[in-house]
Amino acid sequence: MSSLQDIESAISKLSADELAAFRAWFAEFDAEVWDRQFEEDVAAGRLNKLAERALQHLREGRCTDL
Repeated sequence: MSSLQDIESAISKLSADELAAFRAWFAEFDAEVWDRQFEEDVAAGRLNKLAERALQHLREGRCTDL
């Protein structure tokens, strides 16, 4: 499978059970990819400005408890 169209075609041919298994696998795979990207962004300091802004809002009393 070398293209998105090949993948889409293969997925469309899955049985209901295979599709459910694929969905579960993909959800876990996607979460792991997102987690890795988030960790890389944190390590690179890409979220520092957002964190400081959130802390500033907290210090100013602009936050509410959840």
